[in-house]
Amino acid sequence: MSFQISKSHNLMAKGLNGRALRQKLISSNISNIDTPFYKARDIDFESALIKESQKVFANEGKKLKMAKTNSMHLDALDDLSANKATIYLRDGHMARNDANTVDLDIETTEMSKNAIMFSALTNALKKDSMIFKSVIEASSKV
Repeated sequence: MSFQISKSHNLMAKGLNGRALRQKLISSNISNIDTPFYKARDIDFESALIKESQKVFANEGKKLKMAKTNSMHLDALDDLSANKATIYLRDGHMARNDANTVDLDIETTEMSKNAIMFSALTNALKKDSMIFKSVIEASSKV
């Protein structure tokens, strides 16, 4: 039996994992700034997180179920591949003479944005846990 503090708790934890992966990719880009032919990489986990949040907060009564008219028909599958983060090469940056596309200004800006989002998610998780803890403490005093 799994225990969940709130519906959003699991999403915030997945968001932290995605931010940690983005930090690793940005660090990798910066460390390869002088590597010839290296292409800057990034990750798009936000769209996967949005789809997951829509699934978590969706009203199950509004979901259309697939009808099976024969017992031999296969069950419907959810599109699980759509809920995964995508690592991609960043386009639109001017490649240098060595064909490297890492731009230090862009990488440090992305790293700063990522750190702010990571901090915000961490604070949200702490607040979510404190609300749960206060409810438990209040109920034990009764």
